Amino acid sequence: MSIEKQKILSEIETLPEELSKQVIDFIEYLKFSQISNEAPDSVTIKSKKDLKEKIQKGIDDIEAGRVYTVEEVFEKLDNI
Repeated sequence: MSIEKQKILSEIETLPEELSKQVIDFIEYLKFSQISNEAPDSVTIKSKKDLKEKIQKGIDDIEAGRVYTVEEVFEKLDNI
């Protein structure tokens, strides 16, 4: 275990119990932030305009027949 993780554990052990939930929430926020920052632009929504453009692209894809079944999507995900 790294020195940083050991220090985190030591700090957590000294916290009052009522702060534990806040620490857990903050850790989850940090993990989510990292995932969000690494996500491709095609799956993140940056603004209301961006959301509208992505919805319109999805509608255009459906109308043009560019669709996948759920099974095909999971198969593609398994191959990543």
